[in-house]
Amino acid sequence: MKPFFTVCAACCDVAPFLAECFDSLLGQSFADWECVVCAETSKDGTEELLRGYAARDPRFRVFPGPRSGSVSVSRNRGIEEARGDYLVFLDGDDLLAPGALARLHDAIAARPGADVYPCSMAVRNEVTGREGPVRDNYPADFAGELPGPEATRLVYSRLREPCPMLQLAAFRREFLVSNGLRCLPGVRRQDSEFAARARYLAARVVPTHVPLYVYRIRRGSVSTAAKRDDYFLSDYAAILSSLSAFHADVSARPGFDRRLSALWARHWLTWLFFYWFSPRAVSLSPRAARAETLRAAFGGDPRRFDALLRASTRARRVAGFFAKFAVRRPSAMRLADFFFTKFYFPLTELRDRARGSAAR
Repeated sequence: MKPFFTVCAACCDVAPFLAECFDSLLGQSFADWECVVCAETSKDGTEELLRGYAARDPRFRVFPGPRSGSVSVSRNRGIEEARGDYLVFLDGDDLLAPGALARLHDAIAARPGADVYPCSMAVRNEVTGREGPVRDNYPADFAGELPGPEATRLVYSRLREPCPMLQLAAFRREFLVSNGLRCLPGVRRQDSEFAARARYLAARVVPTHVPLYVYRIRRGSVSTAAKRDDYFLSDYAAILSSLSAFHADVSARPGFDRRLSALWARHWLTWLFFYWFSPRAVSLSPRAARAETLRAAFGGDPRRFDALLRASTRARRVAGFFAKFAVRRPSAMRLADFFFTKFYFPLTELRDRARGSAAR
């Protein structure tokens, strides 16, 4: 019989954390699960520990693979190998909250058949020694369900920066398979790209508010491994290129809610301007690296962002003009830097301060 849940665990060089991670799974009161462990070649004995778990409990299935530099390959392999009705993603240095699977099963049983069941997440910050805020993209008092576009509008309307992590939800496996939903290979921080597409494409989204996941922030992880400010530029470029192509596709379909274009533009163009043209980016990231990755973000065609720009504010449209100009003529990168650092970001900061004062 196929299990109710497949827990897709990505593991690479996480030996010091595996016992706590998998003990949190083995300690779940709901036992109808399998764990598909995608293990990339490690240097710290991770694979040997995983073989031990698989030998002791047949619910663990281990799939080894070479190092890829990104968790995307492991997560995609987990989707392909999964046999459960619903998928939960788990990284080998994190853990599941006590009783999470039982509560999640009950929430699914109460409203069966949805594509995505968002949950909540706690943060354990071992760098600062402080517990982070609980993350939940949906209002705590929301107890209904939404089609994907409405869920998208709710999340992007209420949050300046929604938490994109895949581990924040359970996904119906058939939904992922039928829509070809996979993580971008070779890209770190790929959650932003995957979560945006999955949320929109879902026929039904049922927020559960179940405390599902405990996310560990630690030294040496992908999130804290940046050695310089442009460390993730190529990743953000691939993410933005994919999302702009996704918007171009879905916005051309009948019945598309045009309000979503404005919401996506607010978020995605903010990423574009901040990571390539903020005063910090300009001062610390080499101009050549920013110019090269900016071209990749536009996918070789600046017109790809036109639909987002048309749906945006006048200030962002002007800023988009300078960004597109820099793509067409790399020699204009210096002019774009001047515009953003001397005009766009100072004026944006003044506007935000004014709004903050008005709100108080």
